Amino acid sequence: MAEISISNKEWERVKLKVQRKYNSLTDEQLQYTEGNENDLIERLMKLVDRNREYVVFTLKKALVNIDNNRL
Repeated sequence: MAEISISNKEWERVKLKVQRKYNSLTDEQLQYTEGNENDLIERLMKLVDRNREYVVFTLKKALVNIDNNRL
């Protein structure tokens, strides 16, 4: 089980933040289905060349400040 839980509605906001931070990422690369957090984390680890802890931290940070545009 993943360390985080992201709904499809939350993902739309989080995805925009991730794309702002890593502007080379495409919508196709950031496809997500609710309940597949582990797949998302693994994919992001490869795409941004960071470890799991960093990716999870970044996603959690985006979720905590969901209404803020900053990541």
